[in-house]
Amino acid sequence: MIALEPLSSTRRPAVAGSFYPRGARELADTVEGLLSKATKIEESGLVGIVVPHAGYMFSGPVAASAFAALASSERAFERVLLIGPAHYVPVFGIAASSARSFTTPLGEIVIDTDQVAALLDAGLIDIDDRAHAPEHALEVELPFLQQALGRFTLIPLLVGEASPDEVAAIIALVLDKRTLLVVSTDLSHYLDYVSAQTRDLASAKIIERLDYLRLGPKNACGFAALNGALCAARQRDWQIHRLDLRNSGDISGNRDRVVGYGAWTFSASTPRAI
Repeated sequence: MIALEPLSSTRRPAVAGSFYPRGARELADTVEGLLSKATKIEESGLVGIVVPHAGYMFSGPVAASAFAALASSERAFERVLLIGPAHYVPVFGIAASSARSFTTPLGEIVIDTDQVAALLDAGLIDIDDRAHAPEHALEVELPFLQQALGRFTLIPLLVGEASPDEVAAIIALVLDKRTLLVVSTDLSHYLDYVSAQTRDLASAKIIERLDYLRLGPKNACGFAALNGALCAARQRDWQIHRLDLRNSGDISGNRDRVVGYGAWTFSASTPRAI
C-alpha cells in the first residue's frame, strides 16, 4: 500500500468569506437557515446526492434541498465520498489530496487516509495538492455536510479527464451502507436566462435517464464526476429524483448571464414528499 506523505497535514479553506461566511456562527446560522427552508422528503433508500457549488447567495437554496434529505434517511452516514470538478488546475484522471484533514470555519473533517491509500495502491487515483488547494467545488459542500451529519470522515476527489467507468469503479469500491456519495456540479454557464432554462431542462432529462454518455462541459462543469455517478446508478439500479432546477437569475434577478443549478437524490426506492 502506498503511504501518504502530506505537503500539509490540513487543507485550509480557500473560499471562506467569499462563497460562504467566514465566521463560524454566521456560517452555521446561514446553513441552518437554508436547510430549514428546504422542502423535506421522506427518503428510505438514500445513497447519494447531486448538488451545486456556487456561492451560497446564489446556489445555497438549491443545495439545501438535497442536504435536507439527509435528515429523513434511515442510514447513519459516517463517511462521505465527495467528487467534483477542478476549476483552476487541470486534473488528468482523478485526484485526491495528501492532507490528513480538511477544515472549514465549522471545524476539522478527518480524511479517510486508509481508503485514499487503497485507491492509490489500486492505480485508480493520484495525489494533486496543487489542484485541491484553491478549489471551491468540494469545499462549499463541507459546511452543509458538517451541519447535516455532524462527525464523518471524508474522501474528497477531483475528477478531471476520466471516463464514467473509471469514476464508477471508485464508487463501487468505496460505497457501502455507511458512506454517502456527494456529486458537486453546476449546470450551464453564462447563457441568458431563457437559453439556460432550455439547456438545463434538457440536461436534467439526460441525468434522469441515467444516460452517462451524453453530458459534456456545456451541460455541467462537473460532467465527468456526474457521468461516473450516473454510470454507477445504472449498474446498481438506483433511482434518481429531482429536487430543484433553477439558475442564478431566479435568485439574483440578473438574467443576462446566469449559471444553472440542480439538485437530485440517488436512492434504492422512490422518495415521497412529507
